[in-house]
Amino acid sequence: MSNREFDVVIYGATGFTGRLVAEYLSNEYGKTVAWAMAGRSEDKLKAVRDEIGAPADTPLVVADASDPASLKAMAERTRAVITTVGPYQLYGEALVKACVEVGTDYVDLSGEPAWMHDIISVYGEKAKASGARIVHSCGFDSVPFDLGVYFLQEHAKAKTGKPLSRIKGRVRAMKGTFSGGTAASFAETMKRAAKEPQIIDWLKDPFSLCEGFEGPKQPHGAKVIFEEDLNAWSAPFVMATINTKNVHRSNALMGHAYGEDFVYDEMFMTGPGEKGEQFAHVIANDRSMQDNPPKPGEGPSKEERETGFYDVMFTGETADGQRFTASVKGDKDPGYGSTSKMITECALALVKDVSRDQTPGGVYTTAPALGDALIKRLSEHAGLTFAIEG
Repeated sequence: MSNREFDVVIYGATGFTGRLVAEYLSNEYGKTVAWAMAGRSEDKLKAVRDEIGAPADTPLVVADASDPASLKAMAERTRAVITTVGPYQLYGEALVKACVEVGTDYVDLSGEPAWMHDIISVYGEKAKASGARIVHSCGFDSVPFDLGVYFLQEHAKAKTGKPLSRIKGRVRAMKGTFSGGTAASFAETMKRAAKEPQIIDWLKDPFSLCEGFEGPKQPHGAKVIFEEDLNAWSAPFVMATINTKNVHRSNALMGHAYGEDFVYDEMFMTGPGEKGEQFAHVIANDRSMQDNPPKPGEGPSKEERETGFYDVMFTGETADGQRFTASVKGDKDPGYGSTSKMITECALALVKDVSRDQTPGGVYTTAPALGDALIKRLSEHAGLTFAIEG
C-alpha cells in the first residue's frame, strides 16, 4: 500500500457532493494528502478543479462505472477510494468489486440496506482475504448515530463496567435538507422491492445486516408518541431505518460489545406540551421525500449549507437506574456540508490512523472500523462535537 500513487481518490468529483468533498480535502489538507479527482469526463474534472480553487496540478483520473477495467485501474493507484456516485445499487457494485480485488479501502454514502446486504454476502469473505476495508454509510447516515451510540457506550462501560442495554437516539434539532442522492436511493430501493418481495422483509428487520444474528424485539418508531422519561413528544425519524441497522451491525461486528439484548431506536424529539405534539404530527405527516424529492446533482446554496446544523441526543439507563446521556452536534447542514466532511475523514482515518492489524479486511460500519480515531478526526477537523451531558 505504501507504494501507491495516491492516499485518496474522490470518485464522482464532478457531482454536487463529490465537488464538496474535493473542496474540503483541498482546503483542509492541501498538500499533506496525496489525492486525485476522478470521474467520467476529464473536461468536467478540470472545470470543477478550477471552480473550487484546487491546485492546477491536482491529478485527474478518468473512470466510469460502466467500464470495470477503468475502475480497477483507478483502484490500483490509490490506498482508498471515496465514492459519491449513487444510487449505489445502480452504480456501486463494480467499484466495490474492483477495490476488493486489489485490496483498496473504500468508503461510500450508502443508505441502501438491501444493496449493503448483498455486498456483505458477496464480498465480505473476499474483502477479508484481500485486506480491503469496505466501509458503508460514511455520511449523515450513519456516522453521528453509529459513533454517538459507541461514544455513550464507551463512557457507560468506563463508569459502570457494563454497556447500556437500552439507548434512545433522539434528534433534538436539525436544519438542512436531505440530498438528492438519498431520495434517488429510496426510489430505487422501492423499485427493487416491487420485484423482490424479500427486500421488504430486509427493510423491516433491524438485524438484516447482522449476518444471521437475531436480537430482541425493537421499538418500531413509526408513530407519534409522548415519552414520559424525556418529558417530550417524539415523531418518526426518516433515517432511522438505515441508522438502526448500522448500529446493530456495529454491535455484532464488535462481538456484541453492547450486549446481545441491546435495544435501540431513533426518533425526532419535538418537546413537551401542545406545541410539541403539533410539531410531532407535522413531521410525521411530511411527505416531501416521496412527493417532491431533491434531484441528484442538485443541492442547497453555500449559505444554506453554512447555516445548517444538527443536534442528536443519546440516552440510556442502567438496570439500577443510573442515566447516561451524550450528544453529537454538527456545524453544517447534515446532507451536504457535514456529510462531505465526514466521508473525507472516514477515508483519511483508514489510510492514516487505523492499521490493518487494528481493522483487517472486511465489510464494515464506521464504529468498529474507525471508532475513536474517527471521533478524534471529526472533532478536530470536521465541526462535530461529541459530549457527555449531565
